[in-house]
Amino acid sequence: MTVLWIIPALLAVLILVILLRAVTLKPTAAKTAQVKLDDSPRAKAYGRQLSQLVQMETVSNRFEPDRQKFLDFHKKLEEMFPLLHKTCEKHVFNGSLLFCWKGKGNGNPILLMSHHDVVEANGNWEHAPFGGEIDEEGRVWGRGTVDTKASLFCILTAVEELIRDGHVPGRDVYIASSCTEEWSGEGAPLTAEYLKKKGVKLEFLLDEGGMVIEEPVAGVKGIYGMVGVLEKGYGDVRFTAKGKGGHASAPGKNTPLVRLGKFMAAMEKKSPFTSRFNPTIREMFARMTPNMNFGMKVVFANMWLFEPLLTKLLPSISSAAGAMLHTTLAFTMAKGADGLNVLPQEAWVTANMRFIHHQPTEESIALISGEAAKFDLETEVIYKDDPCPVVDYKGAPFCLIEKVAAQIYPGVGICPYVMTGGTDAKYYRDLSDNCLRFAPLYINGQQYESIHGLNENICQGALPLGVDFYKMVIRESEKN
Repeated sequence: MTVLWIIPALLAVLILVILLRAVTLKPTAAKTAQVKLDDSPRAKAYGRQLSQLVQMETVSNRFEPDRQKFLDFHKKLEEMFPLLHKTCEKHVFNGSLLFCWKGKGNGNPILLMSHHDVVEANGNWEHAPFGGEIDEEGRVWGRGTVDTKASLFCILTAVEELIRDGHVPGRDVYIASSCTEEWSGEGAPLTAEYLKKKGVKLEFLLDEGGMVIEEPVAGVKGIYGMVGVLEKGYGDVRFTAKGKGGHASAPGKNTPLVRLGKFMAAMEKKSPFTSRFNPTIREMFARMTPNMNFGMKVVFANMWLFEPLLTKLLPSISSAAGAMLHTTLAFTMAKGADGLNVLPQEAWVTANMRFIHHQPTEESIALISGEAAKFDLETEVIYKDDPCPVVDYKGAPFCLIEKVAAQIYPGVGICPYVMTGGTDAKYYRDLSDNCLRFAPLYINGQQYESIHGLNENICQGALPLGVDFYKMVIRESEKN
């Protein structure tokens, strides 16, 4: 009888421990933090200036070799930032920009980045996508406001105003802005290669990435600044099925399109890639757990127990969160026969892959190639690169960004996180061990969803906070 009571007693103790770990986690300041947007004349002046940049259509794609629109954009920057252009060295790499603001030589230089090309603006917008309209609520509308002309504007304005105030940086400050980021073109690689040949070693760089946003994960209350420290690798792959072809009136079994369809359905039903929590994800959730709803808090406060379960369930609960745990495969393009009544001799689909660090490029490609072979498909790698080195969130550069963000956005939680998309920062991996990805601008949920979508806009009141952030980063970097 004594033994029979042991198991229930142990379970009761376990449940008590689980609940106590959740109950004792008190909410942090992030849960009730508020971001006060600036409504001063300064913010309105910044809004008008950003509007001018948005009005300049800088859509880029790999099939348009003419870079004149970007050179015209550069002229506008020269008009808007005369002191920067007078003081800094300027280099142009086929439409991509690099400035060097010479400092006193104390330590390795830093690099601030944000691209000036944008994606197309299709669909029906509330405001013209290249009109740069400013509405009554102080929102600047147009393609590129969030991604990423606003952060570029803030970087350039910060430097312009520091120069105006007579400031000389303690170390060299580089500013880079490519015109090919949206299609992984040559702008950033050319810029990085130039710096490499000069023997430049960067203390850190700060590129686009996470932003300041409310409830970054469903069920997490509060406002957080999400700083990307880990960027997945990138790949494009083609899967080809071959057959005999023929007339559609007498189809055989397992024709090329059918095999491709079965393959795609199988990969969507069961991913071949392994999900795993990495240290960055653990730290991100650890910082968010105190502000979760109680049910989530019980689970995430007890990762020692629930991590295996979360590893299996999280990808099905949230595709965004799941993408941080494993290599992803997204089917993007397809082609079959050229005629409506013809069985194709050859059909193909392409997939975009984002490689996680624990199953990097070659391993993930080998896995998916093996799965494709089961359906008699050939695999061709169109493009691939490797996951970027992980930045230490305990290191001095991350802590500097964390410190500055906390001063500009009091109470807001700062979290390291996994970049599931790509940035130009990946091309600078040989120049720095600290490639951070954070655009220090507050945006709401609609503005976040507008990136690469409809009705992109940003509040002009967020711009002074961004300018002050970059100023402080430059000043604080001189102390280290």
